[in-house]
Order: sequence, then C-alpha cells, then structure tokens
Amino acid sequence: MEHKAIKGHIALFAANILFGLNNPISRSLIPETISPYFLTFCRLVGGMLLFWFFSLFLPKEKVPIKDVILLFFAAIFALSANQLPFIVGLSMTSSIDAAIVITLLPVMSMVFAFFILREPISSKKVVGVCIGALGAVVLIYSSYHIATGTRNMWGNSIVFSAVIAFSLYLTLFKDLISRYSPVTVMKWMFLFASIQCYPFFHTELMQVSIQSFDMYTLIRIAYVVIIATFITYILLAIGQKVLRPTTLSMYNYLQPIVASLAAVAMGIDSLGIHQLIAAFCVFLGVYLVTQSKSRVQIEAQENNQQDK
Repeated sequence: MEHKAIKGHIALFAANILFGLNNPISRSLIPETISPYFLTFCRLVGGMLLFWFFSLFLPKEKVPIKDVILLFFAAIFALSANQLPFIVGLSMTSSIDAAIVITLLPVMSMVFAFFILREPISSKKVVGVCIGALGAVVLIYSSYHIATGTRNMWGNSIVFSAVIAFSLYLTLFKDLISRYSPVTVMKWMFLFASIQCYPFFHTELMQVSIQSFDMYTLIRIAYVVIIATFITYILLAIGQKVLRPTTLSMYNYLQPIVASLAAVAMGIDSLGIHQLIAAFCVFLGVYLVTQSKSRVQIEAQENNQQDK
C-alpha cells in the first residue's frame, strides 16, 4: 500500500473515532440544553474562525474564482445540507436510530460513485459494504437496552437526507478537494456554509443566553466545535485526497463501535461478544472494499493486456 494511502487510512480512522464520540455528546446537548440550530451555528461559525485563523500560519494558496464557486456548492452538500439536517434529525430521534441511518452512507456512496464516477461495483466491494453494515447493525440493535430516545420516522428521514447530501459531496467534489490543502478547502467551505445557514440561525441566536451555560455545557460545545469539527474535517479532507468515496465512507461503520466502547468506559455498558463481532465485521468490510479494484486500476490492467 502506498504511503499516501496509509496516511489517508490513518486520518479516516482517527476522524471516525472522534465522530463516533460526537454523536452521544451532541445528543446530550439537544434539544433539552440548547437548540439544534444553535449547536450547528457554533459548529459552522466556530469551524470557520478556526480554519481561517489557522490558515494565517500556513503557505497561502491561490484559489481561482472558478474553484471558489465550486467550493460554494461543495459547502452546500458537505455542510449546509448535511450538518443542519443531521442535528435537527438527531434532536427528533434517538442516537441509536440515527446511527442505523448513517450506516447507509457507504451504500449511497457506492451507488453514486457507480453512476457519476463510473467506479465499478465489484462483488468484493458489495460483500465488504454488506459485512461492514452487518457489524454496525448488530452492535446498534444489541445496544437498544440502554437507549432512552424514541424512534421517530420523520427524524430518521431528515438524517437520511443528510446522508444523501454527504454521499454526493464525497463523489462530486473529490477532484476539487485533491487540488488544495485541507485547511484551504475547509476555510472556504465553512465560510460559505455559515452564510448559507444563517437565515435558519437568526431567530435562535436572538433567544440564546450564553451566560446561563454551565461549565459542563461549554466543555461539550467546545468538543463539538474544536474536536468533532475543526480536527475531524481536516482529517477527512486528508483521506478524501487519496481514497475512493466508498472506501472513505466505509470508515463510517467505526462510529457505533466507538460509541459503544465509550459507554463501556463510562460504566454504562459492558463489553460483550456483540462488540467483538461488530468490530471484526467492520474491519473485514473495510479491508475487502480497500482490496477491490478502482476504475483506473481496471483500465490500466486492460491496457497492459492489450499491449502484450
């Protein structure tokens, strides 16, 4: 495996661990402590400020107007149509139900990659996606005994719309993302997403009293903004540069495993056989998808055979 690919896998592994912790932390805040709109505002505007500040200490990259426009549309799919619907949907359903819906991301990415990028859907890739999904679903359903949320089809549908948007982002903008550094890409995308979503935030911002937040609430918000947004989106962009959309989205199956292990660490659940089975299925699924050949590899192999 090439050095760049290894770097991409490490980045995605780390990002999805942090994303996995974000789901229960965000759900503990909304809607009882703060509204989903305010949390999304903190995430988008906080991320924008952090990315622009951090960019001051890095070599400046010139982005042509054409690509700035493309980044505007990338922000719609990756952030505006993903983060806001996800948080709103999460506030209307349980974190377990939301985790089940999120497991559809690799499936949708595989379908969109087939139709848009002409990436082949090989049997190895299909088996890998299904095995990974099986592991995630086994873990999620086995955790229903500790769930306190209620199932809500409307909330689940909103979360699914966020999954579709992010799948399209992974597929449509891979070439654009690969041309620039992660910080350059994200500073523009978070700026545009903050502008795009502000009309949804305005009313909520007028009603929020930050002075009333206790330290525990502020710490959780800080995790969502700094760790689950700033750091994870840099890691995600690193992985997106070198890995295919289906492979990238397969790491999404790590999130329910991380959430389960976090529950064990917090003493609210115990480590059982279902966690071990789920972990095995997820890593086996990621391996199979990684080993499947891309369109470029297949075309190169066919050209070599013709030359012979």
